[in-house]
Amino acid sequence: MKHSKNLLISGYYGFNNIGDESILRAVIDNLKSRIPEASITVLSQDPISTKEKYQVDSVDRRSILSILKALWHCDILISGGGSLLQDVTSKRSIFYYLFIMWAARLLRKKVLIYSQGIGPINSLINRRITCRILRRAEGIVVRDDASREFLQEIGVTGKEILVTADPVLRIPPADLRMGLEILEKEGFVRSPDKITVGFAIRERKTDSRFVDQLAIAMDRLRREANVQLVLIPFHYSEDMGVIDELQQRLGADVCALRHKYLTDEMLSIIGNMDLLVGVRLHALIHAAIMEVPMIGISYDPKINSFLHSIGLRAMCSIYDFDADFFMEEFNRAWRDREKNRKKVSEHMTVLRKKLDANEEIIKDLLEK
Repeated sequence: MKHSKNLLISGYYGFNNIGDESILRAVIDNLKSRIPEASITVLSQDPISTKEKYQVDSVDRRSILSILKALWHCDILISGGGSLLQDVTSKRSIFYYLFIMWAARLLRKKVLIYSQGIGPINSLINRRITCRILRRAEGIVVRDDASREFLQEIGVTGKEILVTADPVLRIPPADLRMGLEILEKEGFVRSPDKITVGFAIRERKTDSRFVDQLAIAMDRLRREANVQLVLIPFHYSEDMGVIDELQQRLGADVCALRHKYLTDEMLSIIGNMDLLVGVRLHALIHAAIMEVPMIGISYDPKINSFLHSIGLRAMCSIYDFDADFFMEEFNRAWRDREKNRKKVSEHMTVLRKKLDANEEIIKDLLEK
């Protein structure tokens, strides 16, 4: 009798966050190409949309009954990627993902942590529960050294923790014509004698010092560096507030994208930028895929880890952003763009190769 190969994927999917949707797209594409006989189901906030987008089965991540039924029928629970196990942006979500892993083990299902970024986890009880559950996982693959070090720090020892990269890095570059058409529909008219700079900003407080300094820096870019500005939402529901605020302060000649886009569309949009300024991790990853020069601003250690992995560094954090320092950094990034482009490309080749480890572990677990 042929053994079934049913894979269940758990993550932050179905929320219109382009970063997490890009992760899901990358994970599904890799599984389909490397393990074509596997049946894939995704836990999603919007199962109908997920089914249509990715041509997989999908169930409601809010329904305990649906989750348990999907776990019962799966062979392996794939938890990831993204930053699921942390208690900084949400105090409750960590319990959600740990519960699913705990339930999988209770039902004697295999569990794989798939290229996740782990931490920060500040609560002592959250650390203990995370340690206990991850010790029982069949495979742990994290996306950076900091995540492995954090797991070892909280007591996940005695088993191999592999370090790879963010799954999105393996998505191929997109055709630039698609993004150009989108930008034109959004009202952007490219001037051949100007530098086009995209901003992918994560900031919930529209009256923060960061937004004040950012608005000053963006205005100076227009006046001093002959720049055209494009505001790009990566998590639509969260990012439109700060985009509206910046456009209101800077005026209508700043192009703000006002529609939701799929992964390939967003890659193509980013690819049409001459330089990207990113606070969103996956905006920076999209820039790396499309070989677009970038300036990274950190709000979380995962930004620093990713930039380090491609041979760059964060300019600063959102808490100490300064318009004068930004102008110096912009001039440096623009001057060194070709050198940095080559450096990033070389690092990306190495990181993409590392990602093969996830599917090799899944194949091994399915054969056991």
